[in-house]
Amino acid sequence: MNKKRTAPYGAWESPVTTDLVAGKTVTLSSLQADQGALYWLEARPNENGRSVLVRRGSDGRIADLTPAPLNVASRVHEYGGGAYLVADGRIVFSDKPTGAVWLIDGDAPARQITAVDGCRYADFAFDPVRGRVLAVREDHRPRPGKPAAEPRAAIVALDITGRMPPAENAGQMLIDGHDFLAAPRLSPDGKTLVWLSWDHPDMPWDGTRLWLAPIDQTKSETVRLVAGAIPEAIVQPTWSPDGALHFASDRSGWWNLYVVRDGGIHPVCPVEGEIGGPHWVFGQRYFAFLQDGRIVASLVDRGIRRAVLIEGRSLTPLELGPVQECPVPAGAGLAYIATPATAPPAVTRLTQLGGTPEAVKAAGPSVLGAEDVSVGEPFTFPTRDGGEGHGFWYAPTNAAVAGPADARPPLIVISHGGPTAMSTNGFSLAIQWWTSRGIAVVDVNYGGSAGFGRAYRERLYGRWGLVDVEDCAAAAAYLANEGLVDRDRIAIRGGSAGGFTTLAALTNTKLFKAGASHYGVADLKLLASDTHKFESRYLDRLVGPLPQAEALYRDRSPIHHLDRLSCPVIFFQGLDDKVVPPNQAEDMAEAMAARGLAVAHYTFDGEGHGFRQGSTIRRVLELELGFYGRIFGFTPPGVSEQVEVRNLG
Repeated sequence: MNKKRTAPYGAWESPVTTDLVAGKTVTLSSLQADQGALYWLEARPNENGRSVLVRRGSDGRIADLTPAPLNVASRVHEYGGGAYLVADGRIVFSDKPTGAVWLIDGDAPARQITAVDGCRYADFAFDPVRGRVLAVREDHRPRPGKPAAEPRAAIVALDITGRMPPAENAGQMLIDGHDFLAAPRLSPDGKTLVWLSWDHPDMPWDGTRLWLAPIDQTKSETVRLVAGAIPEAIVQPTWSPDGALHFASDRSGWWNLYVVRDGGIHPVCPVEGEIGGPHWVFGQRYFAFLQDGRIVASLVDRGIRRAVLIEGRSLTPLELGPVQECPVPAGAGLAYIATPATAPPAVTRLTQLGGTPEAVKAAGPSVLGAEDVSVGEPFTFPTRDGGEGHGFWYAPTNAAVAGPADARPPLIVISHGGPTAMSTNGFSLAIQWWTSRGIAVVDVNYGGSAGFGRAYRERLYGRWGLVDVEDCAAAAAYLANEGLVDRDRIAIRGGSAGGFTTLAALTNTKLFKAGASHYGVADLKLLASDTHKFESRYLDRLVGPLPQAEALYRDRSPIHHLDRLSCPVIFFQGLDDKVVPPNQAEDMAEAMAARGLAVAHYTFDGEGHGFRQGSTIRRVLELELGFYGRIFGFTPPGVSEQVEVRNLG
């Protein structure tokens, strides 16, 4: 056996390069199947984050369907999703930069069906009998006398026959009157439409309503409320092949499946696990019907999403390993995006249930051997409020290098965004970047995270900046007490809402010795007044309604508590960010510098909320690694740019 050489933690030479993370790896999403072909989206950092629609035909050939500059994505609610749909050989999709909707009909070239300035579209449903496609429209066109009005939500019907010029095809209004709308779905006979709505101050994981109406009478007294009179989060209304309406709801405290039948709503297969999730983006899929009427679903347990088969009231695990979302029925088999803990995600198919999985397209090359991969181990830790928190522990791992026997590794605590999101342990080169260099990682599903039931999410209500901070600190302290990490070299990092948790942790605890905020929130009141419609009332429950809770907003905002901050921070911010405006990072960094605190601040043109360009991702990786090296006293090899930290001796 080869003996490992010894090197300081953080200074290990690593097989995980910036090119591997940002250039050779794509993001796979939105898998669909139609007529023997598979379709999915690839977000490509080496094409400035452009999202490309890819098709694998029944002959096995893989080809791009959308050439540059088309970017298959949506900006509805800013987070988008539901950007394309394929059915019976037709494809409809949204182009993110222009907001235009395109149609590919069989082998015909793609053509625009809408090109209306100020309108964005997502969450499509074909209405072939009437020659149209239904969509959620977010209308940003100015309204006379209402210069500051929010964009308007509607479900509309877009003509796809070509009879209407794209510039005039804004959509025939079917449903409006709510702050937010989603999931227009036609019954199999094409006669009945269902949809979801929610209104300020609710977020869709607080309370949504499910509606039903004849497709030709959506503006009359025939509109019926199906579910949502009680506070429940409903997602993915879906018609079974025999015309029974199904949906996922957390009315029991867990997202489970329900069916509307015999004038009532009935649970399909009750389970203490999540078949469902928060509606951050459109088009999420948690269950689907097989040809024989059985249901395939994705069930979250301990933060890991796996496929299950539901037959009657019986639930059977499918041995597919972790999956990104519910598999797609494809002929007699299934297709899914596998998310193993030891290799990049991959579009995968089964020609029949119980068959051998075939990898169709991987997100990146499998260049790491088993001894180089750190597997995220689920663990629990005691929380300050007497409960139990959840996270994934990643030990430093490298086949060729080990740390000194008398030392413990530095730890990076990841606080995910959302905050109503969920971390899982699918293989991530962004995490292996750290662990392969001798830095431990803990990815925390703090109170408020999805995947652990409604009560766990609601731990954060009124306590954002408290519960999340306490849980991140408790996870880190637990690992330090177990002797797994160096208590004096613990950093915390996060993006968006996770950036807020990072900054709040640095101003409210002394446990962390460094922090990295990626487009994070520093001033809650500024966020509440300057963010987009979807999140404009999010803080009503996370903190409190304004103006009544103004004092709480100030008390929870890190920018007002720099006197409590005693460790270095690095800020990364996109200048085109519409969710967290760039002035938040700038104000925080300048205020820190003025007080003589160690701070670094980097901004990136052309980047929004989340970094998508390969050049940005490469630079951020190296800068953040170099930052930790300067703070924690190690020299990472191969870093091409030295980080500049003001006020650091």
